Amino acid sequence: MSLPHSWHDEPHFSQRVGWLRATVLGANDGIVSTSSLVVGVAAAGAGRSQILLAGVAGLVAGAMSMAAGEYVSVSSQSDSEKADLDRELRELKRNPDLELEELAAIYETRGLDPTLAVEVAAQLTAHDALGAHARDELGLSEVHLARPIQAAVASAFAFAGGAALPLGAALASPIASLSTAVTATSLISLTVLGGVAARAGGSSVVRSAIRVTVWGAVAMALTALVGRAVGGVL
Repeated sequence: MSLPHSWHDEPHFSQRVGWLRATVLGANDGIVSTSSLVVGVAAAGAGRSQILLAGVAGLVAGAMSMAAGEYVSVSSQSDSEKADLDRELRELKRNPDLELEELAAIYETRGLDPTLAVEVAAQLTAHDALGAHARDELGLSEVHLARPIQAAVASAFAFAGGAALPLGAALASPIASLSTAVTATSLISLTVLGGVAARAGGSSVVRSAIRVTVWGAVAMALTALVGRAVGGVL
């Protein structure tokens, strides 16, 4: 499937959707899950070595889990896309006239008059029949095609990078102020992450920053309560 090249170099935010989603999700999860784990274990009364061990284990396990999860889910999406393209290719070979009519009907519903719709469909079919049907019938394009390896690698590295922030704060802080330092570092990091992600995606910086920060604070607060409750029982 080939797509026409545009000589007008106009950047679009949708071109970043693949790696941006995986990166933001991985970094956000790394910060929230690791900081919550560290704060929860600290609230249970554990020592520094136990807290750091739990944090490092969470970083490694989380990064591998994110990579595996992204690879499996995006691979399933990729398999579905390939199956649709294969099916469309078979139909183009079996019923080319019917597929041409189908493509013309799509353009007609988008506002072209019937004669022009047929002409456009015929020209696009002659140029790249599968590409035209993939784009206009199936809604697939090279920008949005699933890329499992890219998503897995981006998620793993982003998770590890995000998890390193609360771990670094825990390592640099005395045990008495460890939870406070980890919480503050994580909330600031989440605010920055939300703003940067929104800027890269062309959405509201303030809304995105508030959204990720609030949910991160809720996660750490609940984990701290659970840790304190469990620590009081054990």
